[in-house]
Amino acid sequence: MNAKQRFSNRVDDYVNYRPDYPHKCAEFVLRTFALDENAVIADVGSGTGKFSKLFDGRKGRIFGIEPNHEMREASQILLKEQKNFQAIDGDAEATTLGTASVDAVVCAQSFHWFDRNKTRAEFSRILKGKAPVALVWNRRRDDTPFLREYEALLRAYANDYAEVTHHDLVEEDFRNFFTNYRIERLPNWQRFDFPSLCGRARSSSYCPLLGEPNHAALLRELETLFEKYQENGVITFEYQTELYLGWLRS
Repeated sequence: MNAKQRFSNRVDDYVNYRPDYPHKCAEFVLRTFALDENAVIADVGSGTGKFSKLFDGRKGRIFGIEPNHEMREASQILLKEQKNFQAIDGDAEATTLGTASVDAVVCAQSFHWFDRNKTRAEFSRILKGKAPVALVWNRRRDDTPFLREYEALLRAYANDYAEVTHHDLVEEDFRNFFTNYRIERLPNWQRFDFPSLCGRARSSSYCPLLGEPNHAALLRELETLFEKYQENGVITFEYQTELYLGWLRS
């Protein structure tokens, strides 16, 4: 499936069950890049607007660049009261933004989908000055018994999981993209009952949906896993939110 269409039939689950980002993420971006109230930010691969909403209340515009129609429409609904937000039909390789028109670029849960060479050229075109970029992920932890077994379940039953997961990005990928960068890490978590845990699984593009191979088997195994580790009918999904804050390699 075309990467830009992978989430079209998962938007509701994405909105309802994907984690938000800690509010401190915006502080890290603004402080690291010395961005003032009027700075213009491009959120590339903005999806349903979960990261863009952290910048509500600022004077500077935030452009949400998103090629998927359904995801872009969801962001317009979610952020309809956010006056500085504008959703744009574009992608990382062709944002439609003007040359030297933005002060910083952020990419939340999206960079691993991009053509990196074309993306670097496009970001270099639209950015002013030193070219600051923040790459952000909510990385699911793998150091609890539940999450280790959840990871194994995905690798056993999910469609093309190994090919599309962002967990496989390595330091060399970031060194090739940035001239220099630093990493900030923040704890993050969600708590799910079983129906919402199923929604969290469905929100991932590699999770088989109803009628697809492995769907029923995945749900059976997921229920077994939930019953094994739930406490008072709830399971905790733990993340480490990681921000790669740096300046683009020319």
